[in-house]
Amino acid sequence: MQFSKIFSIWHALPIFILLLFIAPILIILSSVLGDYSENWTHIYNYVLTDYIFNSLILVSGVSILVMFIGSVTAWIVTNYHFFGKSFFEWGLILPLAIPPYILAYTFTGLFDSYGTMNEIARSIFNLQQNEVFFPNIRNIFGAIIVFSFTLYPYVYLICRAAFLNQSRSMFEVGRTLGLSQPLIFLRLALPIVRPALIAGTMIVAMETLSDFGAVDHFAVSTFTTGIFRTWYGMYDLATAMQLASMLLIFITFCLVIERTSRKNASFSTISSNFKPTPVKRLVSLGSLGCFLVCFIPIFIGFVLPIIEILNWSLRFNTGFFDEQFFSIAFNTISLSVLSAILCTFIAMIINFSIRYQNSSAIKFINPFLNIGYAVPGLILAVGIVQLFVFLDNNILNSFEGYFLTGSLFGLIFAYIIKSYALANSTYEAGYQKISQTLDDSARVLKSKGLNLLFRVHFPILQTSFFTSILLVTSEVVKELPATLILRPFNFETLAVSTYIYASEERMIEAAAPATAIIIIGLIPIFFLSRMIRASRLEES
Repeated sequence: MQFSKIFSIWHALPIFILLLFIAPILIILSSVLGDYSENWTHIYNYVLTDYIFNSLILVSGVSILVMFIGSVTAWIVTNYHFFGKSFFEWGLILPLAIPPYILAYTFTGLFDSYGTMNEIARSIFNLQQNEVFFPNIRNIFGAIIVFSFTLYPYVYLICRAAFLNQSRSMFEVGRTLGLSQPLIFLRLALPIVRPALIAGTMIVAMETLSDFGAVDHFAVSTFTTGIFRTWYGMYDLATAMQLASMLLIFITFCLVIERTSRKNASFSTISSNFKPTPVKRLVSLGSLGCFLVCFIPIFIGFVLPIIEILNWSLRFNTGFFDEQFFSIAFNTISLSVLSAILCTFIAMIINFSIRYQNSSAIKFINPFLNIGYAVPGLILAVGIVQLFVFLDNNILNSFEGYFLTGSLFGLIFAYIIKSYALANSTYEAGYQKISQTLDDSARVLKSKGLNLLFRVHFPILQTSFFTSILLVTSEVVKELPATLILRPFNFETLAVSTYIYASEERMIEAAAPATAIIIIGLIPIFFLSRMIRASRLEES
């Protein structure tokens, strides 16, 4: 066999892309072997314990709460007919449109001492101006609430899919044992969907550890706030990298535990004699109870922040919708769409390489390219900065000043690494619909390489292509920590603009960019709702 057949461009490209993707991460991890400065000694002696403790408390609290909300709501909409069920099936994912930092800002406006809710409470209960009805929300417990009610849909979606695959036999066993519906849920259903529950919770944990905007606004000292302050407060990139490496090691440890716990575990009880789970129709108090259980998460995670943003907008000087706003919106959308197109093309090339070469090596590489989704944007940004500084100083030094560092290249690079998993999953689903016989027929007609990709595969994958662009665009628009660090001087996005206004306590001005982010964030909700409605039709 010729070497060109063994190692072609379709092998080289995935390897090259993998090296690019993991380079910033390897740079971060290598910092552990470097020298430790006085700043590190200070952090180690005085604040590192707080970073560890607060991060663990935050992740633990959020994990417990999302497991409860996500599993219970998924169980209810899967197993009962009640008033509003058809809406709640997809409505429960609406909080995904609101990033945690925006929910944090709106909750501050609602529940601060002179916030909307305390003002309403004072008028109802005749309280003094210095008296409050709602307690202070800007603490770690407020952060737990914020993350839980924006991120629980991850658990809900995965658990719902798992519950749909449970067999009627499980209920028959439960009734034989004399178990009530709650006990069937606790003793039989939950243990079976444990892998799904763990998978969803792990995604939430990654998102929580990655966040900067919400914990910074609530003054909760975590690893992400520590990394940011070390870099921008102490101007110590090396120590920031060492902190980032600790967080990265912890995340890797969590991922290993998650993978181990799911090994050889089943998500369902499907067998040859599978019968769908019976759906019980509820009336009166039962229907009302299920309605309230499903409505409360949507109300807290979506309705309340929308009401507060509308309140800001009514009090808002519309003069903000000027050239500056539209310039920021243009920056955001153009950069997001460009990043999404590049990310989508990369995912298309990788998945085509897997299909075209049928290589176990490329199949092995592809999951590692998804690692960017689990790496916090702040850590990724630190690694990219260090990588670009090295390239500028050692390889691109013929250019005057820095060519890569401080440019839009860093932002686009970070967005692609962070969002590749979304684009990849879309293409993997698309390629499952293309029969191998189509490729065989095309090769008989001498169609191969790029010709096969663009003339045969692409027309079939157009839906996957545009869906990927929309999903990645929506995700990039919400990205805050990586954008804060990597953006060029005086370059703002909607997320950065919202953060700046909120950090300066100018909540009313934050209404416009926050609204734009939410509107764009509703795009994947639209697609997910269509998928859920389609699955409901298949079930019926």
